[in-house]
Amino acid sequence: MIIKKGIGANIGIAIGKAYLIKEDSIIIERIDLPREKLKLEVKRFRDAILKTKEDLNIIRDQVLNSLGKNHAKLIDAHHMILMDPLITKEVIERIMDSRINAEAALSEKIQETLRKFENIEDPFFAERKNEIMDVAKRIMSHLSNEKKTDIKDLTEPSIIVAHNIYPADTLQIRKSDKVIAFCMDVGSKSSHTAIFAQSIGIPAVVGLGDVSRIIKSGDMLIVNGEDGTVAINPAPEMIEAAKVKMNELKKKESYLLKMKSLPSSTRDSKKINLMVNLDPGDNLEDFKSYHTDGVGLFRTEFLYMNRSTIPNEQEQYEVYRRVLTYDDKLPVTIRTADIGADKASDIGIKGIKNEENPFMGLRGIRLFLKYPDLLKTQIKAILRASQNTNAQIMLPMVTSLSELMVARKIIRDAKNELNLSDIPFKSDIPLGIMVEVPAAALMLDQLLNEIDFVSIGTNDLVQYILAVDRVNQYVSELYDPYHPAVVRVLNLIIQTAHKKGKKVSVCGEMASDIYGCALLISLGADSLSVPLKMHLKVKEFVRNSYYEKLVSLRPALLNAYSSEEILELFKGILNG
Repeated sequence: MIIKKGIGANIGIAIGKAYLIKEDSIIIERIDLPREKLKLEVKRFRDAILKTKEDLNIIRDQVLNSLGKNHAKLIDAHHMILMDPLITKEVIERIMDSRINAEAALSEKIQETLRKFENIEDPFFAERKNEIMDVAKRIMSHLSNEKKTDIKDLTEPSIIVAHNIYPADTLQIRKSDKVIAFCMDVGSKSSHTAIFAQSIGIPAVVGLGDVSRIIKSGDMLIVNGEDGTVAINPAPEMIEAAKVKMNELKKKESYLLKMKSLPSSTRDSKKINLMVNLDPGDNLEDFKSYHTDGVGLFRTEFLYMNRSTIPNEQEQYEVYRRVLTYDDKLPVTIRTADIGADKASDIGIKGIKNEENPFMGLRGIRLFLKYPDLLKTQIKAILRASQNTNAQIMLPMVTSLSELMVARKIIRDAKNELNLSDIPFKSDIPLGIMVEVPAAALMLDQLLNEIDFVSIGTNDLVQYILAVDRVNQYVSELYDPYHPAVVRVLNLIIQTAHKKGKKVSVCGEMASDIYGCALLISLGADSLSVPLKMHLKVKEFVRNSYYEKLVSLRPALLNAYSSEEILELFKGILNG
């Protein structure tokens, strides 16, 4: 038996067999072929080219519809490479002359070609090199018959084990009824994967270092999100003890379920607006049964994942209309997609290279302003769905007034286009921004003149204030949402917004933590938005608290010298 200690990303305990997700890689083996099999090998290669061409045709249509002709030309460049003699002639000659398999022939010819580019610094040739590599990867993916682990292949309840779980994987996990927990090498409690675990309510442990190299598929595991441990092939008595603990947690959950219809008010009758974060795949029946105060964050980036095409306006409209009309009296804040350059490449937007630090790269509003038709398509879909609802629009990753003004112009253009087509929409739809970058916090007094509300994204804001990558296992322990600098910036945001009569919501992981919730209420946040599965836990805390006591702590919080001092203030009042 081995016990690994990591970070509990979401509470709960799960017992089950491991299912290891390996990092994607195609191992190319050079295979000598007999002469009589060469024609079949050439046919296999040409079939792969045809499938790649079909992929590119689909991507081009979507790019043309969403981004226009200029961006579709980038896909045309891929078509040209696919028809280049390098692919259509030279690779086939290599198969026939060297009597080798298509994968090896393609790899060798591509490497020979790329070596010719090594000493050329011209940006045109550098970009052509990337395009050749991209086309080669697409062909290789059709040639390769290597079986890759896939969550869709699960046949029994399992615990996912991985080095990292990427956003595209989370969609498969959400759709599967076989995933009961997960654990991975990297990550922290505030990483995107941890937040995902909270949203679907399954136990998770992250930051385990090398667990994906130790565990094999089929190993028995106990994943304990309570204390952040993973037991590998545990003894029978340890499994029995875990089952007892699981029963205790179920009783606690039953107790919390009784609070569903109760108001989120403190003991001294202060109403705390308690909203939820939703994704397109969430069950709206669950959302309605929890009697929340609305949707503080509707994430749209999942619409762009696990696909090679851009979601068109109609597809997005149907998703937004569904959530907006489910209860048209409740406010629903739809955030435009916070996707990065890596995902943009997957859906057919070319000319963007891999980034060394995507957290500070071309993501959120930056990407959508570089490709404004992406933003306009999404805004038009939201506007069309907003008619007779309480919809709001929120922009992520805003850092300057100029960004905001360009985005507002795109929104105006979208409204004008809908008016010209006599399509009804909510003309006075409120516009807000995510404050998740220190620049936005410091410039908020100017930004507030152009927006209707503010939502604080504490996950990114904390990591940017402290210069700590929250998914880096070597420094994640330095990620401290109770650092005095963080508390002061949070207070600055809330007070600045209130001076201009604007409401402040918080939709980061901090709002789901008892001490974080206490801190945010103390500083005067108007509403908290949490994962649906954390809603009742936070409501229980609110209903057991005294608002005036929490607010009275504000001066001491702002004068504290350390996070330990801040937490002690709350421990004293919460345990008192």
